[in-house]
Amino acid sequence: MTATAEGFTVRLARDDAELEAAQRLRYDVFVTELGGDGALVDHEQRLEKDRFDPFFDHLLLMDDTKGGVVVGVYRLLRQDQAEAVGQFYSEDEYDLSPLRDSGRKLLELGRSCVAPDYRGGTGLFHLWQGLAAYVLEHEIEILFGTASFHGTDIDALAQSLSLLHHRHLVPQPLRVRARAFQNMDLVAEDHIDRRAAMLQIPPLIKAYLRLGGCVGEGAFIDHDFNTTDVCLVMDTAKMTERQKGIYVKDRKE
Repeated sequence: MTATAEGFTVRLARDDAELEAAQRLRYDVFVTELGGDGALVDHEQRLEKDRFDPFFDHLLLMDDTKGGVVVGVYRLLRQDQAEAVGQFYSEDEYDLSPLRDSGRKLLELGRSCVAPDYRGGTGLFHLWQGLAAYVLEHEIEILFGTASFHGTDIDALAQSLSLLHHRHLVPQPLRVRARAFQNMDLVAEDHIDRRAAMLQIPPLIKAYLRLGGCVGEGAFIDHDFNTTDVCLVMDTAKMTERQKGIYVKDRKE
């Protein structure tokens, strides 16, 4: 799959060099910018990688005006690929039995990031367009994956986590649960400052919520990556026509 629009190309990585370009961008964002680390992170070569990378498809956003430099990435793992590696990536953090038992086609999303100069513009939108094409091609029914708040100070995140818990919890049949359980019900619903809570929620999580995404029960504190993770789940069958329009429409501006 390849899509070209507004000076960008979106397609899957085709070789080791393109995978390394994705890992280099991930290093810049997740390690240098956000202070993360991991067992297989290559600090000498500045590559953020792990044992799952060979099994994922890597969706790239490339700036054609700068020779095709990789400025955005998304990591995608279908159920058949997860069987090859032995698990989904987020199964280390969440019990995914409700999703596995649903009998529906699953796609795990992860390691989404965009270079700083491309944030707040059309970059993430183009990645979403490429993701939409991938979902249609593989007839995916449920998308899920962990998304992160920067930092591990739960008190500082209490308002946002509580808002997600009270108003955006996954319906029971698909409700995944954190393994090392961090309660998100920290502030009573009538005491939540919604505006302050929403301002603190990262843009990617807000984008999922606008598309009808919900969060699993409990957060997971990832000390290696210096993040507090939530598991987002999107049931494509429950997306409204308006939400689908956001996801797949042609952008005119």
